[in-house]
Amino acid sequence: MMRILLIGAGGVGSAAVAIAARRPFFDAMVVADYDLARAQRAVASADHRFTAARLDASSAADVTELCRAERITHVFNAVDPRFVMPIFTGAFDAGADYLDMAMSLSRPHPSKPYEETGVKLGDEQFALSGAWADRGRLALVGIGVEPGLSDVFARYAADELFDSIDEIGVRDGANLVVDGYDFAPSFSIWTTIEECLNPPVIYESGRGWYTTEPFSEPEVFDFPHGIGPVECVNVEHEEVLLIPRWVKAGRVTFKYGLGEEFIGVLRTLHKLGLDSTRPVRVGSVEVAPRDVVAACLPDPAGLGDRMHGKTCAGTWVRGSSRGEPREVYLYHVVDNDWSMSRDGAQAVVWQTAVNPVVALELLAHGGWSGVGVLGPEALTPSPFLELLNDHGAPWEIRES
Repeated sequence: MMRILLIGAGGVGSAAVAIAARRPFFDAMVVADYDLARAQRAVASADHRFTAARLDASSAADVTELCRAERITHVFNAVDPRFVMPIFTGAFDAGADYLDMAMSLSRPHPSKPYEETGVKLGDEQFALSGAWADRGRLALVGIGVEPGLSDVFARYAADELFDSIDEIGVRDGANLVVDGYDFAPSFSIWTTIEECLNPPVIYESGRGWYTTEPFSEPEVFDFPHGIGPVECVNVEHEEVLLIPRWVKAGRVTFKYGLGEEFIGVLRTLHKLGLDSTRPVRVGSVEVAPRDVVAACLPDPAGLGDRMHGKTCAGTWVRGSSRGEPREVYLYHVVDNDWSMSRDGAQAVVWQTAVNPVVALELLAHGGWSGVGVLGPEALTPSPFLELLNDHGAPWEIRES
């Protein structure tokens, strides 16, 4: 009997409700948010298995209490990564399994931020893997689309397509436009600032993990389904910290197709200190500048009816197969018109939300299992990819 606590009723959480409602693999899903009304809206058109609750995601004790009260077996974290550790801790204390789509936050190296890693993404969680394993519990981290599906692609390539891998590069690009807005990010600006302005991490065998400057190593990548060439740059992302733990590769990178305007906005925010999470006093109140930026921009969850185009998430792999060089791009494309008509969710949040729902269904049926803190590439990829196709937006492979 699977009883899920979904924490966060924003864009991704609401999309996950719509996707999960079509599936019979769970008995109950409690959708919790700091804003009870938002949680109630998320479940309003769902069936009797769904209920709403209010929850402060910054309180591990509150997470534990709600898990125990609702007999929760699996906690699904769909909020900003700043809340990872209290939710992760609350699930552990309640004896529940745990899934998230972004890992515990990094902290740059104090003196060499663009050369050496400091605290890496996920370090706080992986430090507790033994404790989770000792209790026979699973924490499946980074199981969104990127990280998540991109990591499954990496493991699939290693298992099924290559004898040896020289390089794995996650590449994300889109041609989405939003009517009526000069600047409207399609995903959480809080998270986008975090990953784009922190020092990007690169992995190389023999050297390990190291950092570089934000927006470094620009390259033009040709995305499929008519998206076309997009300039991509290095940003900090979980795949680079996850993939090398389970997949042998000479080099691992993550590059995001941000565009010149978006990069310029991010650099300006950084120059003005508006990316800071440290509260500043404004009159009689204290507020974090990054929270102000997020409040001033439109909610990505509400942009779907003004958005047009496609988003592509994928993993490019170069290596050898049967003694011959090989290069492939494994990818997943979602058209915004399709996702809006299917679930009322814009393409980016739908593509993110479908993957943890697939993972939960695999865990419910025994297709996936494990203990400790694991990334998606620690588990067999084929069952995941087969089930993903069943949701109507199939993955594909392009040979170069």
